[in-house]
Amino acid sequence: MYDIPRFISLGEACLVVEFSDAIEMAANVRLRGLSRVMSGEKISGLLECVPTYRSLAIHYDPIKLPRRALVEIVRSKLAESGAEAESFGRIVVLPVAYGGRHGPDMSRVSAHSGLDEEEIVRRHTARDYYCHMLGFTPGFGYLGGMDDSLATPRLENPRAMILAGSVGIAGFQTGAYSVDGPGGWNLIGRTPLLLFNPLDEKNPTLIEAGDWVRFTRISDVEYGAIRRGVEAEYEPERLDPCGR
Repeated sequence: MYDIPRFISLGEACLVVEFSDAIEMAANVRLRGLSRVMSGEKISGLLECVPTYRSLAIHYDPIKLPRRALVEIVRSKLAESGAEAESFGRIVVLPVAYGGRHGPDMSRVSAHSGLDEEEIVRRHTARDYYCHMLGFTPGFGYLGGMDDSLATPRLENPRAMILAGSVGIAGFQTGAYSVDGPGGWNLIGRTPLLLFNPLDEKNPTLIEAGDWVRFTRISDVEYGAIRRGVEAEYEPERLDPCGR
């Protein structure tokens, strides 16, 4: 992580504040702290703060907020954001039905890793995963911390359609598809929860950057029961940091 963040102009209406040249927890925590501080204040001309793995993109109106003034505001907020930066966000528990019809690529992950299905599930559910950022589709969380032994290359021929909730592995990454759509990850299971709900104006995404995601194994019968509950406005389980 850089001792002093870098300021990079991305066109005339976006300032990128870069904290590192690699994916690091400390850098991500720091940039999220800055994002919270900047977004929490009414700064004329500030349009949106978009966190990524290692930088914060700040979109602004250059007529109302000149770049030089924005840089000075950011510098003044960096010290303040240090106190805001903490790595322990919410814990979002995702129940997952592994294998079978929900995980058609389990055998591929098993062949590549040399592990049987039970061991794959055990290792996949043994850790909490840190959400560095959202991207690709609304509500899709980029999760860090997967056991390296589960790493499996993407499919050579991506699927044209993957169902929302499908949990997959691609390289050293794991995650859950938030909406129906194409994808090339190895599918090992599926969660019955809604990861993205455009009708929920307050909290449209179940997972947010800075959250921790905990996968727990459920049976196919439990999957069906929870899914019916979701359709009846099932409230997903969330834990505070002390529940980790």
